Amino acid sequence: MAIPEKGFLLIRGALLADPSRRRGEPTDVLIQDGVIHSMGTGLAAPEGTPVFEATGLLMHPGLINAHTHGHTGLAKGMGDKWTLELLLAAAPWIGGNRTTEDKKLTTLICAAEMVAKGCTAAYDLYYEFPLPTRDGLDAAASAYAEAGMRAVIAPMVADRTMYEAIPGLMDALPDALQAQVARLKMMPFQQTLSAIGEVLRHWRWSGQDILPAVAPTIPLHCADEFMCGCATLAREHGVGLHSHVGESKVQAVVGRRKYGKTLVAHLDGLGLLGPEFTAAHAVWLDDDDFRRMADHGASMAHNPGSNMRLGNGMFRLRQALDAGCNVGIGTDGASCADNQNMYEAMRYASMLSKVQTPDPRFWATSDEVYKAATVGSAKALGFKDLGAIAPGYKADIVFLDLGSINWIPHNWSTNQIVHTEDGGGVKHVMTGGRFIFKDGRHTTLDLAKLAVEAEAARARLEALNAEWAELYTKLEPVVASFCPAIAAQPYHLKRYLCDSPA
Repeated sequence: MAIPEKGFLLIRGALLADPSRRRGEPTDVLIQDGVIHSMGTGLAAPEGTPVFEATGLLMHPGLINAHTHGHTGLAKGMGDKWTLELLLAAAPWIGGNRTTEDKKLTTLICAAEMVAKGCTAAYDLYYEFPLPTRDGLDAAASAYAEAGMRAVIAPMVADRTMYEAIPGLMDALPDALQAQVARLKMMPFQQTLSAIGEVLRHWRWSGQDILPAVAPTIPLHCADEFMCGCATLAREHGVGLHSHVGESKVQAVVGRRKYGKTLVAHLDGLGLLGPEFTAAHAVWLDDDDFRRMADHGASMAHNPGSNMRLGNGMFRLRQALDAGCNVGIGTDGASCADNQNMYEAMRYASMLSKVQTPDPRFWATSDEVYKAATVGSAKALGFKDLGAIAPGYKADIVFLDLGSINWIPHNWSTNQIVHTEDGGGVKHVMTGGRFIFKDGRHTTLDLAKLAVEAEAARARLEALNAEWAELYTKLEPVVASFCPAIAAQPYHLKRYLCDSPA
């Protein structure tokens, strides 16, 4: 659990990754009750303080995943040539018929991978159909607690399906498919708001830094009244508000047609933008959208792996930063990014900023990407004491083995964290001064047991969801032709290398 280790602990001999210095320098860290008390060289500590000898290791703050989906752990690797809209069409197949135990298991799979790859906190948009439940969200929270992570968990909700949200899509389906899709109809938003309120009122994990939030999934999938109701709940309970905004070109084109303005401008008009608001993906945001986000102190969660995997286009990291926006880095879910590796997400973020122009003046630096994956993501999650190794910050620290091949030779600490580290060098991970990963092994989880449970769940769910798998095979050709036709329509922003196949 992300419960601080009581008492003092002295970390001695490790190098500290510091963007202000090219190479990490030896730095002692004194921790008191899970919080960094002081730092320096040759630090004195109270008599009897345990000492952790960390020579040969490089320290960096725990990476923070600004956007993921714990419910996707059991759906890892289930699709290949999926657009976002095809992924949404596959949702009943890859995520249906889950028990409460499955809901914990699928989240635990994601959490176990994040910890092993240097991530200590995550913003999880968790989906249950037809309504969010106290038991389901509690199961997800218990998974993060068991793994030793911090998390913000937001029930992901909508009041209309993709087939209702994208004009003409339902009509494009044969009558028989329309009847089957109608079974997926969402509950009236008043019931959903009531269910979210029930979750928020009975949340019991905040003392472990596992916090609730609210996630109206996609503006087009939510009536304005519903979006505003979600925002009201978030304000009443003092929690975050998180939505997928401008993830795909389909969303951007349909949003402009529906609202007569961009999605961000529409959300701004509804009064939803503010410091507690996070826009996931934000690929199809223009310069005015960036200014609006920055002016309101809102955040964006950049998910470069997912954006490429689903063919959604390239986020403009350099322009977002220059506009003064807070940007965090995320992996997105295991069903559309395939792993929960924040090192990979950082590397992708850096590479994507560089492939968009041959002029290096317009590229993001590795230090900017590193900052986004630490303090930028922390801000998106609402934590002011995570994302740095500094006095007053919680002692969430990752220790990389300088003897691993990623660090032979060690030339530039933060640059190699972004461009070279892949998780293979992670030796130890602590949250609140307590080791949750030690000598390359989880201290709170039995990975072999997890693998057995996951395989049993996979086989059972495959049989239970066979009907939904068959439905997807029938929906796929319609969605795969209808939605790209919308994306082929003109939009004032270009986020693809080309607009049509060569």
